[in-house]
Amino acid sequence: MADSRPQYSVVIPVYNSEGIVGKTVKRTCEALEVQGVTFEIILVNDGSPDDSWNVIADIARRDPRVIAINLLHNSGQHAANLCAFRESRGEWVITMDDDLQNPPEEIARLAEKAHEGYDLVLGEFRQKRHASYRRLGTRVIRLINQHIFGQEKDLTLTNFRMIRRDVVDRICAYHGPYPYIPGLCLMYSARRANTLVEHHPRKVGESNYSWRRILQLVAAILFNYSSFPLRVVAGIGIIIALCSFVLGAGYLLSGFFSQTRVPGWTTLVVLLSFFNGVLMVMLAMLGEYVVRIINQISTSDPYIVSEKVDADD
Repeated sequence: MADSRPQYSVVIPVYNSEGIVGKTVKRTCEALEVQGVTFEIILVNDGSPDDSWNVIADIARRDPRVIAINLLHNSGQHAANLCAFRESRGEWVITMDDDLQNPPEEIARLAEKAHEGYDLVLGEFRQKRHASYRRLGTRVIRLINQHIFGQEKDLTLTNFRMIRRDVVDRICAYHGPYPYIPGLCLMYSARRANTLVEHHPRKVGESNYSWRRILQLVAAILFNYSSFPLRVVAGIGIIIALCSFVLGAGYLLSGFFSQTRVPGWTTLVVLLSFFNGVLMVMLAMLGEYVVRIINQISTSDPYIVSEKVDADD
């Protein structure tokens, strides 16, 4: 590959997409050739169990503009993006999905908006083609991003985005075990905007995002970028402690001014179970933070590269 820096680096995480990723790369190349820009395409196979790696490795061997990277394990979309960011050399980095739901021809719209002086441009879909549970998950994550990262209320975050080189370099300096690319983009950009783009239904296979993955993402954001869960639990603990003090004072006054009765066994068991249960929830929450602190200390990168194919090979 030439030493000169390309104008665009297109980053595409790949997972279980052997039947569509070839078409995605082909259309991306055609769309960028029409724009007359220099570019590179970085494909990161995120531990796909299908034949995706052999497909993208073959593309990289035949096209010097394509780089194929194979991760040792499935590390998640955000880790795959971070890996590609560190490999990229373009003045602008474009991230998109591997299933043609983000039409490559729409890159021109991102570029037009970016040239107005923005360092982060996100495609806002005219009509989303996601499942209903994903749309609900998106709303939840949006609220979290607004609280933690200061996302503007009129800004829509998507995986189809264009990022200026200086913002990418700041993101690449992140060395925690739980990268969250949208949050890092918000943290390290100054001027960001949306532009309307098309969003097509997935042509091959099914979405890899399930309820479990969405919940894992929510947990990763909350526990790694915010003390919000800890503060919520601490607040609940304080409220319950106050209630227990009031209850204890009530029983004490009752003992002073009325006939003393032996406490019922059921009442005792219920109260002990309730307060001990709350205590266990608090300890579990603290334990989650401790585990993630240990991971941050002991882990330098959230992914391991096993193979790489590019023009130098």
